[in-house]
Amino acid sequence: MRIAHLILVHANPSQLQRLINRLAHPDADFYIHVDLKADISPFLFLASEHVKLITNRVSVYWGAYSIVQATVNSFEEILASSTKYDYINLLSGQDYPLKSTHEIHAFFEENPDKAFMHTLSVATEWQEAIPRVTKYHLSNYQFSGRNMAEKYINMLLPKRKMPNHLIPVGRSQWFTITSKHVEYIVTYLQQNKNVKRFFELTWGSDEIVFQTILYNSIYQNEMVNDNLRYIDWSEGNASPKTFKMEDLPTLLSSGKLFARKFNETVDGKVLDALDKE
Repeated sequence: MRIAHLILVHANPSQLQRLINRLAHPDADFYIHVDLKADISPFLFLASEHVKLITNRVSVYWGAYSIVQATVNSFEEILASSTKYDYINLLSGQDYPLKSTHEIHAFFEENPDKAFMHTLSVATEWQEAIPRVTKYHLSNYQFSGRNMAEKYINMLLPKRKMPNHLIPVGRSQWFTITSKHVEYIVTYLQQNKNVKRFFELTWGSDEIVFQTILYNSIYQNEMVNDNLRYIDWSEGNASPKTFKMEDLPTLLSSGKLFARKFNETVDGKVLDALDKE
């Protein structure tokens, strides 16, 4: 069971190194996308036979399509590799495994050809996301007066409709899917420019586009509505809770393979404890 871990980062190369070391396995390779806005120099020491730095980098902005583009560019480089992977695992630099590397690889060995993604129906289960797909959002464009322009566009133009009669689903941008699924998504976006343009005007499109494309395909029956990550949104902030030692029992009892988010400068002891476990 060969796995490509795709990790999106913008800072903290030492924590990234720790994550790579924890997930290191004879059947694992790592592909690192460093935000184009960040200096890549501090990350260069990580490059090796099994750690590749993505060359077609993107400047990533929160809520913008740019993070989708960064992910797609990275997918393309993974697919172009001479190594063929069973699974591609999308992580952030602030993720960390809750299980041993052996257990992680064994899990995917026992569950082949699945797409582990969070897939809530926007229409019925995740209705707060409806404005994302019905209104115009200019988050992917950086210019003065953007918010005012967005306001007037939505006042003057009718509500948007999903292209290609797609049924929107999603929630979390982090997932683990097979190379077959990744190839389908990349090809679909290449062949359906209208879908790409639609999601370029969608706020938080990274939480919807990948799941939606796969859900509306022949691979829908291979999708599992579980992205295998433990994420705590209980604080009600725009970002999930940063875990500390006090969260260790909850993390260990979650049953998930990974969790986010962690920050070793805030609390590195919880990472030490997970390593011991």
